Amino acid sequence: MIPGVSSRRRFSDLNEQEILALAISSEEDDAQIYRNYAERLRADYPDTAMVFDGMAAEEDSHRRALIDLHDSRFGGVIPLIRREHVAGFYARRPVWLMENLGIERIRAEAEAMERDAEAFYHKAAQRTADAATRKLLGDLAAAEAGHQDRATELEAEHLDDDARAAEERTAHRQFLLTWVQPGLAGLMDGSVSTLAPIFATAFATQDTWTTFLVGLAASVGAGISMGFTEAASDDGELSGRGSPVKRGFASGIMTTVGGLGHAMPYLIPDFWTATVIAIAVVFVELWAIAWIQNRYMETPFFRAAFQVVLGGALVFAAGVLIGSG
Repeated sequence: MIPGVSSRRRFSDLNEQEILALAISSEEDDAQIYRNYAERLRADYPDTAMVFDGMAAEEDSHRRALIDLHDSRFGGVIPLIRREHVAGFYARRPVWLMENLGIERIRAEAEAMERDAEAFYHKAAQRTADAATRKLLGDLAAAEAGHQDRATELEAEHLDDDARAAEERTAHRQFLLTWVQPGLAGLMDGSVSTLAPIFATAFATQDTWTTFLVGLAASVGAGISMGFTEAASDDGELSGRGSPVKRGFASGIMTTVGGLGHAMPYLIPDFWTATVIAIAVVFVELWAIAWIQNRYMETPFFRAAFQVVLGGALVFAAGVLIGSG
């Protein structure tokens, strides 16, 4: 291959047999993608898995029809040509990039797959002057549009209101376990545990830059510690809490954010201005934690506020007393 020259062929250079072969391989790939989705979702979302099983079966039927057409026109030897061999042809995401997507995102991705295929075939048909090729591409576009209609029918067949509601509850629970719970734990730890070292340093030194550096170190250190602890404590296989990497990032990042919230004001050179703003930030942080507990964890608001604000106030007071002494 000449350096700098693509080895992929242009779609306009393909003959009708190659276009048909490309359609066959594309239908085969899409069927496998839908089967992967179905297996990925079967344990938690069995009704949606059945939808994807049906869509895979539809792709198989179209592939068989295309193979029959190829046999009748060109014989039984199908050229080996796939999406990646054609410049400008629509691509599919690798399966491993889709494994951790939520159910709604997977549904949207499947709809986009069909729209991409339909749009490509329509545009390809418009660019050719050959009547037979134009008809073939138009038929393929119609088949892809039919896939979308069939997907809607399958959803109506397998996903009644009760099934969709059950799957939405499962998705919401998974969101809470994977993101909200570890993130909230991190935010609470970062907001509360860093109060003592930050305000102790502030009142002991009355040096805003030193206080900021201590707050930055405490926040980042706590974030790293919480992130690794969360990721290593549970692989999610038995508990169903989801990816340990996601939970670790949620916990670590929110821990760091919680500490930095009241460390950042100490970038202001004036000590008392920085301290007043930092105290105001602490107040907002603690009430935000109480709201999150009430909103997502269904903890009564005033109980959550009492627990968080009281705990934060005690740690804050300890830091001020130690620093002032």
